[in-house]
Amino acid sequence: MSRSACRKAATGLSFLLQQKQQQQQLLLHHQASTAAAATSPNRAGLFHAADLTADRSSSRTPPSGPQLHHPPLQPSPPYPYPLSCRSFSTSSFPPSASNVLSPSVDKDAASNLAAMSALLQNLTAAHATARAGGGATAVSRHRARAKMLPRERIDALLDEGSPFLELSPLAGRGLYGKSITNRGSRLLSGFRPGSGSVGRGGWHSWQGAGHEEVPSGGLVTGIGKVCGRLVAIAANDATVKGGTYYPITVKKHLRLQEIAAQCRLPCLYLVDSGGANLPRQADVFPDRDHFGRIFYNQARMSAAGIPQIAVVLGSCTAGGAYVPCMADESVIVRGNGTIFLGGPPLVKAATGEDVTAEELGGADLHCSTSGVTDHYAQDEPHALAIARDIIAQLPPPPRGPSGAVQWQEPLFAAEELRGVVPADPRRAFDVRSVLARLMDGSRLDEFKANFGTTLVTGFGSLYGQPVGVVANNGVLFSDAAQKGAHFIQLCAQRGVPLLFLQNITGFMVGRQAEAGGIAKDGAKMVRAVANAEVPKVTVVIGGSFGAGNYGMCGRAYSPSFMYMWPNARIGVMGGEQAAGVLAQVESEKHRRSGKTWPAEDEARFRASMTSLYDEQARPEYAGARLWDDGCIDPADTRRVVGLSLAAATCNLPRISTESRFGPFRF
Repeated sequence: MSRSACRKAATGLSFLLQQKQQQQQLLLHHQASTAAAATSPNRAGLFHAADLTADRSSSRTPPSGPQLHHPPLQPSPPYPYPLSCRSFSTSSFPPSASNVLSPSVDKDAASNLAAMSALLQNLTAAHATARAGGGATAVSRHRARAKMLPRERIDALLDEGSPFLELSPLAGRGLYGKSITNRGSRLLSGFRPGSGSVGRGGWHSWQGAGHEEVPSGGLVTGIGKVCGRLVAIAANDATVKGGTYYPITVKKHLRLQEIAAQCRLPCLYLVDSGGANLPRQADVFPDRDHFGRIFYNQARMSAAGIPQIAVVLGSCTAGGAYVPCMADESVIVRGNGTIFLGGPPLVKAATGEDVTAEELGGADLHCSTSGVTDHYAQDEPHALAIARDIIAQLPPPPRGPSGAVQWQEPLFAAEELRGVVPADPRRAFDVRSVLARLMDGSRLDEFKANFGTTLVTGFGSLYGQPVGVVANNGVLFSDAAQKGAHFIQLCAQRGVPLLFLQNITGFMVGRQAEAGGIAKDGAKMVRAVANAEVPKVTVVIGGSFGAGNYGMCGRAYSPSFMYMWPNARIGVMGGEQAAGVLAQVESEKHRRSGKTWPAEDEARFRASMTSLYDEQARPEYAGARLWDDGCIDPADTRRVVGLSLAAATCNLPRISTESRFGPFRF
């Protein structure tokens, strides 16, 4: 054998030994992580009802207490993912060293974890407040009528042992002032930039006596499994302002319908509502995306073959009466369920007729005389059982069970995600350390790994579902934008769903970047995102600023689902940058008018603007306005994204590969 051949053989042997050592190190780390997870105390599910591995009670009798029991989320579930349309099975095939991601963790992981833990404590408290609904008095009145709370109704409806992914549980938080002239802006009574606890990282903003709280927007929405079928569920909370529709309630209802239409999920409406909130009718009734759009969507989805089912469990008044009337099938409960366009007071005023609610629009009338409803229920458990039977009789989804699909849990514990992202948002980190704790087997086949390195792209899988990853690893330069556009087109052509992990300050600026064509290259990526006809899930794990939000599939680009971590920030730009720009504008105004702007006034102006922008960039501000679908614990990300992908894909005959992009500017 020649010397060169010997050298090649030795080099190859050395590489194989290094590869074997790397595999052994990864497997040892995985075993240690699994052992640590097994001995660690259970934690409560912080993203309520994204309780993706919780076991449900074997009894279908609804609990009598004011709170549902949700068993704690177990780390690293050892059994198949429960909500996929396919039967998944775990596998222990060894990882390949070529595509296994590095487990690197920030050197300040302990301080990162402490900062994240504080945010999660506040998030837990906010969820508890939302779950309390309209308060103890309203709940007592509700129960006195033998009525279940909305989350209890959902729990009784779902398959035993299955999860429920609740969407936007903090909708409406701190949004409304007592005065109907207030539009939920920052100009709330007694509010000054920086004065609220939000500025200190809390979730308890604007909770003064001058504000009207609408917990969860008065509507619980989400996705769960009923008789083996994923369905979209909307449940009015009558303990919150009688279940009336505020502007945020309408927006939340429409968002669920948007998801259902996009994913072709059957819709189940648990109706207990007094209709539109009359003091705020100007923001509820007349516009295109107001109250009437709910019934328009019902009609369109029904025509498209997406089942619409309503269960009337309480009042169903005025415009709200059209929810069961527009449904394919309707169930009504004797005694509590009523449907009428005008209630007894209106009938008395208009006709002088004295009539009870039951006589005017109860179950006996509508099941025996008017024919408005189709199924008569003796009580709520009976009504929910009928609803389950209706779902069970639906035709099977086009993508039925297709056999076992193998996957491997990540090699590194999901709980480590709480310490991966630096507490200081200005510090960079390698997004691969996040992906290593999300992807099956901690594997990612990177695409153009050495080109446009501030964007990580590649193919992997979650619970066996193939997915294309687009993850920020710094500011977007022209090469990164071109790479992103290329990869997104590739996924669209192959019908591969996309997962976006946002941590972006924007596209690069400056003379050199502009001369290099950053505007047209960024536009390529934006165009690719806008036209890729595949399911898309976006998670904001850090910053989401400027046009970078657009290129990374922000809310305006209709991702199937979008979530934020508690440390995330979103806005046109950061607070300091915005304050600097606005201060320059203000300074120029003073200069043109021949006035001097005192330095202390400028400092106060900058501080005020920085505080304002920082407050409005926080996930609590975004979540209250439905700019996302929920703020989640980083440790829950894999399961939440996995469920979202299952919902987005399992009812589609096939994932489209027919995207059309229009002309790209070269």
